[in-house]
Amino acid sequence: MAPASGGMAATSATTMDLTASNNLPGVADARYRTTRRVTVVGAVANLLLAAVKIAVGVVGQSQALVADGVHSLSDLASDAMVMFAAKHASRDADEDHPYGHGRIETVATVALGAFLILVGIGLGYDAGDRLFHPQALLRPTVYTLVVAALSVVFKEALYHYTVRAARRVRSELLRANAWHHRSDAISSVIVVVGVAGTLAGLPYLDALAAVGVALMIAKIGWDLSWRSLRELVDTALEADRVALIRRTIMGVDGVRALHMLRTRRSAGAALVDVHIIVDATLSVSEGHQIGEKVRARLLAEIDEVSDVTVHIDPEDDEEASPSNHLPLREEMLARIRDRWSGIAAAQQVENVTLHYLDGRVHAEVVLPLDVADGPGQARALSARLARAARQLEEIGDVQVYFH
Repeated sequence: MAPASGGMAATSATTMDLTASNNLPGVADARYRTTRRVTVVGAVANLLLAAVKIAVGVVGQSQALVADGVHSLSDLASDAMVMFAAKHASRDADEDHPYGHGRIETVATVALGAFLILVGIGLGYDAGDRLFHPQALLRPTVYTLVVAALSVVFKEALYHYTVRAARRVRSELLRANAWHHRSDAISSVIVVVGVAGTLAGLPYLDALAAVGVALMIAKIGWDLSWRSLRELVDTALEADRVALIRRTIMGVDGVRALHMLRTRRSAGAALVDVHIIVDATLSVSEGHQIGEKVRARLLAEIDEVSDVTVHIDPEDDEEASPSNHLPLREEMLARIRDRWSGIAAAQQVENVTLHYLDGRVHAEVVLPLDVADGPGQARALSARLARAARQLEEIGDVQVYFH
């Protein structure tokens, strides 16, 4: 095909969206199975520890150990919440939940954090009340010290077991439960100090240790709730993760620039939306291929990314879309043909490609070679068609081809 005048190549630019996800049913099922197994192990351990600590705390007169036992008992409630959330969050996407059910896990984490805050307030109030009433202070026995020390070992081991699984399946809910285990281990350390101090002749230390445990429980609950609340309101990923995503996109051949990069989290996974700018004269299929490469590279190179939407742009429309006011193809062609009504050769136009750029419509017109008798007549016909079309204020460049 030979052009009769210089201009854009006979290709088409477009705008499109490419969406893909790594949220496969098998991945969700495996995630749920891991969460269930780890949580059941934790629940059994929490039940045994809670029973032992509360019983020994009551018999051995240690308010701090009883508080620590209640903390372990609260872990049972959190374990049940984790099981419920993990089961429902692992369900596949459906018509009502096209992005899946992962946010159930996020909501459960908020609830778990709120529960910990309430537990901390309750324990702290009771221990504080005893500090102002010396006659109510308890005098623990040496057995409470042994139980508290053993609790530190068991809960720290349970933390490491749970957090490894959380990292493997990228579960914030499971990570939250792991920190619940660690908070129990740390609280047991405080209990050890408090009980040891009381046994050494400082009766206030056991109650002070109980207050310390309560404050720590409340702080952990706040941190968990705050992080998950940020996820629920679609807070962006950390700056370094966003920068990595940006570098990965710009490393794809054919991507000239990007804008409107948006990120958020859902149940530990990262979701990415981005507009990329490609050469305005690319074909639809080539623009699509570049978008597919961007999508595939993000999914392959950044583990936490599980869903990507790529919007292909021929020009930067972040601040404004200069071509939004222009009519679509059928109306635009009708207007052009109206201007060509007095040109007999226009009836033989085989194809018109339109480019919407810079607030104007640029047209590429294809005619059969035999419509013109020689190069001179072809140039004259091209100039006439272009001149007539450019009478429309929406029209920019007009390129005529013969083949």
